[in-house]
Amino acid sequence: MSIVPKSAFGQTVLLIGALLLLNQVVSYWSVTYYFIQPSYQQINNLVATQVNTLFEAPQLISDNERRQAFSKRTGIVFYSQENAIKSGLSDATYYRFMSSQISSELGGETDVRLSTDTPYRIWINPPQNPAIWIVIPMEGIGKNDFSPLTIILLVIGVLSVAGGYIFVKRMTQPLRALQNAAKAVGQGEFPAPIKPSGSIEMQSVTKAFNQMSQSIKQLEQDRHIMTAGISHDLRTPLTRIRLATEMLPEDQAWVQEGIVQDIEDMNDIIDQFIDYAKQDLEENRELTNINLLVDSVVQARHFDDNHTIAQRLQNVPDCLMRAVAIKRVLDNLVENAFRYGSDHLEITTEHDKKRKEVVCTIRDFGPGIDQDKLPKLMQPFAQGDAARGSSGSGLGLAIIKRIIDMHQGQVNFSNHPEGGFQAEIRLPID
Repeated sequence: MSIVPKSAFGQTVLLIGALLLLNQVVSYWSVTYYFIQPSYQQINNLVATQVNTLFEAPQLISDNERRQAFSKRTGIVFYSQENAIKSGLSDATYYRFMSSQISSELGGETDVRLSTDTPYRIWINPPQNPAIWIVIPMEGIGKNDFSPLTIILLVIGVLSVAGGYIFVKRMTQPLRALQNAAKAVGQGEFPAPIKPSGSIEMQSVTKAFNQMSQSIKQLEQDRHIMTAGISHDLRTPLTRIRLATEMLPEDQAWVQEGIVQDIEDMNDIIDQFIDYAKQDLEENRELTNINLLVDSVVQARHFDDNHTIAQRLQNVPDCLMRAVAIKRVLDNLVENAFRYGSDHLEITTEHDKKRKEVVCTIRDFGPGIDQDKLPKLMQPFAQGDAARGSSGSGLGLAIIKRIIDMHQGQVNFSNHPEGGFQAEIRLPID
């Protein structure tokens, strides 16, 4: 699982956050290197100078009264090893960089420790007299001296991330609107034009998409009108031909039956053209359980004792669908399975929790279809069972695919491993 987000929004926010983190690291390093480190070096130098100055007046170290007066006036205290431990030496922290620099200044090994109680105190065990500890208070230096810098950097980081979030959100909102509208157009729907927003480039893309959507809508309407017109014009002469066949003499009844059958086939083909051209958008989507549709399709065929359907239906959640359109899909698949497969079918339903889909499979027990013809089954005017004398326009499965695509689902055809042919439809659970 990748920790890098795939969306432009997530990637941009991650990039801004990474740059801000890098900026803060560089800022802290810069402040430490150019401000804090020179300050501590200066402090170490001053401390070493003070210690050297103290040992230039030996009477100050040896005379107890002078030492107490000096301590009262300056705050610098002298401890023996035992008193130093009692006064907090054990709680002080050893710092190598301070010890190294002060040792260099004093000309010998020096143990330097820092007490972090306010005010800070520097404990020095000088090489001039290892038996004593000199404690120098550091007035004006405390724990929170650098907290304003931290707060400022945090505020800058938060404001920058917030600004980047607002900027990226403003940039991606039009893209999200375009994405949703493109999905709708792909399902055969034509949403209202999107209001251009965002940058000039984004507004130009939105206007171009609106124009493209309207053009596609007009093409669909023109195609529907053209198909309906052609169908109407074809049915008129077909009706006249059928009337003419009724006037044929009885000894030519075999001719009459052939002509009538051809006319019915042509009417079925015309109906398929009309079904393929229209979008079924007048039907609203409703939460429906596919098991109810399967049961309805099966019950409608109970009058035919020569054809049986076994149902293997599991408990599945409801889906947002156009019930009439999905029922047409199931009925079409059942009809094809009976016509080209076997007299016994099996319908199963299940809930694919991992992919959040409802799955319905219709299987027959016939000879199946050549493997090389499976990829072309759902193409318009393609007939996968031509070898068995298939009739029609070859639009039946294309219509099924179109309806399933409108529901953002999938339809898959395959030969069953144990024999027969199966059609699987997958519908998303919204």
